[in-house]
Amino acid sequence: MAQKAVLAYSGGLDTSVAIKWLKDKFGLDIIALTVDVGNERDFSTIRNKALKVGASKALVKDVQQTFIKDFIFPALQANALYEGKYPLATALSRPLIARLLVEVAQEEGASIIAHGCTGKGNDQVRIEVGINSLAPDIKILAPAREWGMTREETIEYARQCKIPVPITAASPYSIDENLWGRSIECGVLEDPWVEPPDDAFAWTLPVDETPDKADYVEIGFEKGIPVSMNGHRIDGISLIQQLNELAGNYGIGRIDMVENRLVGIKSREIYEAPAALVLIEAHRALESLTLSKAQLRFKERVTLEYSDIVYNGLWFSAQHRDLTAYIQSSQQYVSGTVRLKFFKGNCSVVGRKSPFSLYSHSLATYDKCDLFDQSAAAGFIHLWGLPVRTQAQLQKPGEDSQNQGD
Repeated sequence: MAQKAVLAYSGGLDTSVAIKWLKDKFGLDIIALTVDVGNERDFSTIRNKALKVGASKALVKDVQQTFIKDFIFPALQANALYEGKYPLATALSRPLIARLLVEVAQEEGASIIAHGCTGKGNDQVRIEVGINSLAPDIKILAPAREWGMTREETIEYARQCKIPVPITAASPYSIDENLWGRSIECGVLEDPWVEPPDDAFAWTLPVDETPDKADYVEIGFEKGIPVSMNGHRIDGISLIQQLNELAGNYGIGRIDMVENRLVGIKSREIYEAPAALVLIEAHRALESLTLSKAQLRFKERVTLEYSDIVYNGLWFSAQHRDLTAYIQSSQQYVSGTVRLKFFKGNCSVVGRKSPFSLYSHSLATYDKCDLFDQSAAAGFIHLWGLPVRTQAQLQKPGEDSQNQGD
């Protein structure tokens, strides 16, 4: 009896070719697993395609709710942006996919897990480290890393084997998408000097095609989690989908960056993430109202570390668990409403309020309602400046260098 292998199957070029390649090279019984994290695809077609190409079984798992609850919203509470720009959409889905691969392998009695990641990308690390964390004894195969074919050769192999793929040499984009964002790679995008062509984008309009009138949206949060839009309660999937459409129609959400990959190379990356960027902007605005200066500054450091951990595939690490505990604690009073303005590619925070706001109008105002005791300022300045004044009196600038020259 042939060994069973569970293949992470997207229906794209590499994973479609991988089914036949794994069967021919290793004689494996392939179980294709497709994970629905908001890909907005025809999953019945993908499932049928896997079976037609040679899989003995094709499974589809809808985990959108889990993806939002356990991965997207915790990352939102962290304001996670890799290198200050990328909201980690693909990176967040990989540990969930790794977990599902392990679960299906255990259910099906498979001793091998395979994936379609290449040898120079980040996803191979994220998936394999995740699998190793959950099932260290299982064998992992990475066909696209082993077969040594270029992208053009892979396309030709698929053509010779009569494997239908949604990629041609004329349109060679490699696309990964889920609820939280869309990533586009390959082709002309690999030249960082070339402006991304319009056909690379699907969720966002060019700025010159966006409405000439601004739109306003109010997002309500409870403990750092978005729960309402324009005063109406809304579930996470609907909120993200509606914001992707609304903000995308205003050209909001395009990201063009040169990114430092985990494997040690720089790559030009194009992303679309309208809802992610809007919600992170709104969440940060609410935190500015409800967290102290010390909390905000320390959380910025935690955000940087958290984003690197997720990007680097260490979701199941103790460090991630510990940072998550701090982030969850910090969100206890991050509740309230943020008003946003969408216009010509920009998302601006134009209002924020919270029952736990640390902003006091009576202390901040300069009008007759001012309750700030200005007479206390002189004593405060005296004490605050005491160390500086003392050092300046005893260590006059330039004295040491003048003495050394005598």
